[in-house]
Amino acid sequence: MATDHPPLSTGIDPRSGFCAATRTFHSTRSPCNLPPESLPATAASYAFSLLSSPLPDRPALVDSTTGIAVSYPSFLTAVRSLAGGLWSSIGLRPGDVALVVASSKLDVPLLYFALMSIGAVVSPCNPLSTPEEYEHQVKLSRPVVAFAAAEVAAKLSRHVKCVVIGSDKYRRLASDGRQPAPPAVAVKQSDTAAVLYSSGTTGRVKAVEITHRNLIALICTHFNNAEMAQRQAAEAGEEPPPPTVMLVPIPLFHVFGFMMVLRSLAMGGTAVLMERFDFIAALRAIERYRVTLLPAAPPLLIAMIKSEEARRRDLSSLLVIGVGGAPLGREVAERFVVVFPNVRIVQGYGLTESSGTVAATLGPEESKAYGSVGKLASGMQAKIVDPSAGEELGPGQRGELWVRGPIVMKGYVGDDEATAATVDSEGWLKTGDLCYFNEDGFLYIVDRLKELIKYKGYQVPPAELEHILQSHPEIADAAVIPYPDEEAGQLPMAFIVRQPGSNLTDQKVMDYVAKQVAPYKKLRRVAFVTAIPKSPAGKILRRELVQQAVSMGASKL
Repeated sequence: MATDHPPLSTGIDPRSGFCAATRTFHSTRSPCNLPPESLPATAASYAFSLLSSPLPDRPALVDSTTGIAVSYPSFLTAVRSLAGGLWSSIGLRPGDVALVVASSKLDVPLLYFALMSIGAVVSPCNPLSTPEEYEHQVKLSRPVVAFAAAEVAAKLSRHVKCVVIGSDKYRRLASDGRQPAPPAVAVKQSDTAAVLYSSGTTGRVKAVEITHRNLIALICTHFNNAEMAQRQAAEAGEEPPPPTVMLVPIPLFHVFGFMMVLRSLAMGGTAVLMERFDFIAALRAIERYRVTLLPAAPPLLIAMIKSEEARRRDLSSLLVIGVGGAPLGREVAERFVVVFPNVRIVQGYGLTESSGTVAATLGPEESKAYGSVGKLASGMQAKIVDPSAGEELGPGQRGELWVRGPIVMKGYVGDDEATAATVDSEGWLKTGDLCYFNEDGFLYIVDRLKELIKYKGYQVPPAELEHILQSHPEIADAAVIPYPDEEAGQLPMAFIVRQPGSNLTDQKVMDYVAKQVAPYKKLRRVAFVTAIPKSPAGKILRRELVQQAVSMGASKL
């Protein structure tokens, strides 16, 4: 899959990957041998084509709670059978969108692959969302059908045909042998494979359109990285890494979870699924299933550092923790390595709009670059752009990160204006993050130009919460900011200006918001003020409020 590392083009610094003439950073990784773009292929067919023959003799999927395992032959057979039912009984065709609204059950990856294999579009949703949030997502993606867990089916719009996962109707889709296999479908790699939901700075959920080509490039990059790791081990005289057993504590509707399960199944690994995250249950699963890889957000590392239970458990199988979803501080990384010296931290950076990983650390040496999210992935380019002047900057200079490459999204469904504002005519994705590259090509995330609050790896848009707060009759004005927190990363905190004569309390404010949003979006702190600081143009000065919140030590509620 990987090729020998070719010399970089003339004018490109081999250390940083920076080209002074074009003011562009280039990946210094070995290039991937992607299939020709003209070749019809789905992400599912490409993933299956990479599996060894005979198929891996280890489980493809395991339910961490029940221990139920699905072998690779069983998984492939079930995907083909379900694909036939989706085509014949549901009538799905290439381009049709299907919502998948469920926790991380064994059925979910099966559905993802079956849908993609016939050219239908997978659209995963958070099962904890509110009916209002689902309604907005439905308006964006216009699904033909929804596959939902029984406990959330009632929250979906009545206008969408719904099949309850696990019901008799659902089981018949996969088990009715009388249904013919779906016909061979020529799906273009440029066709849409998935629609994932990402909140923008406006606070409105956006539907991110990911193509089969995006996912194929992502899979190819992971194969590149795995081969590099094997070569490094061989050169060092070490045993090759064992087959990957990955615990997946991250929801499969999130781009991080979606990407990691796709990666695992394409590479013949075992994915151990957690339907609901529980820290102690995660430790037990690592011990029971001899987990080697744990993708996680920074709060999980903090919990492991502080946990006596983590020290008591046999976690000796764990070799790598892949950190994503939020920046990992140098101090936390250093503390983790002291407690767990045999576990390597792999840091990465990506967005829903980039289908996943833009940059990552590879190998033991790169992993020591604490605070960095690594080097650009194979095939990727980047620019650091001065947000005010628009000037393209060099190594060591801070600006907004722009990226371009085969994993960048097709666009936002039904929102041409937002697409044009985010991806320019040359294919550069503006990430909204303040970053810099050092002289060795390592990427560092300094701050978020975007105003999203990162709560335990989730994105919480302040504008959405402000809109809800401002609809309260006793609230004159409101602003929501990220309040720093060691365990969660950031907490959503509101500054409230009461209406004259109002006796509104902290708890009433939080209860009002909690009824209208998913649990991770709830307010965690509230402070009452006489005015919200704003710029002359009326923009909320959030940085001033963050400083005020830290100095006043607002009480946790």
